Amino acid sequence: MNGMKYKGYYARIDFDPDDKIFVGRVVGINDVVCFHGETVPELEAAFAESINDYVSACEKLGQKPNKTYSGNLMLRIPADIHAAVATAAEINGQSINQWVARVLEAAVHAH
Repeated sequence: MNGMKYKGYYARIDFDPDDKIFVGRVVGINDVVCFHGETVPELEAAFAESINDYVSACEKLGQKPNKTYSGNLMLRIPADIHAAVATAAEINGQSINQWVARVLEAAVHAH
């Protein structure tokens, strides 16, 4: 994954070959926050500036900035998978939440 993190916000980074710039877009929020730069240092500075400007603009408008994810995840899975997850968690001495969080973290880091 090509991304960046600043103040709890994450951005996906792409390269625009026509304009020869890096283009970023904040993900995980409903609002649209984008930025760009020709170099990595420019991109990092533009990302920080865009987040700071976004938070300031929300404050001036009396709105709360969109937050990134809450940490609550509701899943609907087949009963046999649910049973297998519960068994794996119990074998490892963990709650289902602990076990799933560990498995998901490993999957994220594998990508």
